[in-house]
Amino acid sequence: MSITDLTIFQTIQLIKKGEMSAREVTLAYLDRIEKLNPLTNAYLSINDRALEKADQIDSKKLSSLSCPGIPIALKDNMVTLGMPTTCGSKILQNFHPPYQATVAERLQSSGAIVLGKTNMDEFAMGSSNETSFYSPCCNPWDPDRVPGGSSGGSAAAVAADLCGGALGSDTGGSIRQPASFCSVVGLKPTYGLVSRYGLVAYASSLDQIGPIAKDVTDCAFLLSLVAGHDKRDSTSLPVDIPDYVSALTREIKGLKVGICREYLEEGLEPAVQSALQKALSVLTDLGCQLVEITLPHAKYAVPAYYLVAMAEASSNLSRYDGVKYGFRESNTTDLNSMYRSTRKSGFGQEVKQRIMLGTFALSAGYYDAFYLKAQKVRTLIVQDHKEAFLNCQVLITPTYPTTAFKLGEMIHDPLKMYLADLFTISCNLAGLPGLSIPCGFDHKNLPIGMQIIGPHLQEKMILNVAYAFEQATSWHRKKPETR
Repeated sequence: MSITDLTIFQTIQLIKKGEMSAREVTLAYLDRIEKLNPLTNAYLSINDRALEKADQIDSKKLSSLSCPGIPIALKDNMVTLGMPTTCGSKILQNFHPPYQATVAERLQSSGAIVLGKTNMDEFAMGSSNETSFYSPCCNPWDPDRVPGGSSGGSAAAVAADLCGGALGSDTGGSIRQPASFCSVVGLKPTYGLVSRYGLVAYASSLDQIGPIAKDVTDCAFLLSLVAGHDKRDSTSLPVDIPDYVSALTREIKGLKVGICREYLEEGLEPAVQSALQKALSVLTDLGCQLVEITLPHAKYAVPAYYLVAMAEASSNLSRYDGVKYGFRESNTTDLNSMYRSTRKSGFGQEVKQRIMLGTFALSAGYYDAFYLKAQKVRTLIVQDHKEAFLNCQVLITPTYPTTAFKLGEMIHDPLKMYLADLFTISCNLAGLPGLSIPCGFDHKNLPIGMQIIGPHLQEKMILNVAYAFEQATSWHRKKPETR
């Protein structure tokens, strides 16, 4: 077994015992990135001070550090000092932020090494990583297929052992769907549990940062490093952060698991349906009780989500005008033409499309008919979940109705891609925690993910359910042939 095969927990133990140095670990990952990144395009930039940071870790008293020398990748919409932050967009090409995201600060204070920034759909707008200005990322399980989006680079990097773990952001499934496509564990926390300070905004009421890891234990550990109140984020929750790792007891006997029939009636690939049924049988064998629940407004989640997200994107992305930072079109004659030309050439097609739709939804005469109505539907979806959790403790759904599709297969049919987000977007509308865990493969050897959703601030519970399932199965041990 090579260094890069190890989990975060295994690596920390070896470093603290003196059997391995942070420099050795970092070099192993850098060598692997040099070999495989040309094939995956998972990273957009590498921290040129990573080895220097590793040497600093090796010179410290390791007992004071919770995560000494572990190379972690960040999605390229989290601002970092000393590294570019592009959001996968031309309009932020070569942008070097003057400050650091809270999650990056917390990782570094724990001893982790920010190894680099990962590829993503432009401004996190996409479900395939194909809208990136810097070319799409490829799925390690099949380079002809997408890794999912928008955190596809982070999920691919973890799956291909190009980092110990990673952070992504999730606005409507952007951590969980790539985790499903790449057979890794991805968690979207409760809204407000992890600070958004330094996360470049797409849709502020929906965005949330979360971990992507090789297994559930690493996922829980990463969450414990980055979660917690931050006074710089007005939406940050002032709550105590439990020890998520110690909560992994595997004790789930008697747990009531909600199954939503609205999510299982149509649209699922047979392999996904079969894998989910087998996963539910595993949970039943572990002592869980399956309970049928209903989410009557689930069918309205997709249109409500896209109206809210696009409206907020229209507002958030208005700051990119070529004046303050980022790309500027120079061949212009006046200020207005500079604005138009910069945005025309700086933004990609998908981003421009969403900005225009969001602007329309907020315009005079349409606000009540579109944006306000979507917010009312959002309230109903929140209420549906509250009522569902009166009868069960977690919900189980597929993470995505299909396995990874081919590059170029759906890029010209955005509506079809939007509709496939059905299982993940309600979590964001309701602010709930959701986790994707590997639960099988189809006949093409493509991964399938199962989603576990819990009530607000019940990350401990969904992580423990995931851990119990993981320990009873072996899907997480299967690796892509990127050797």
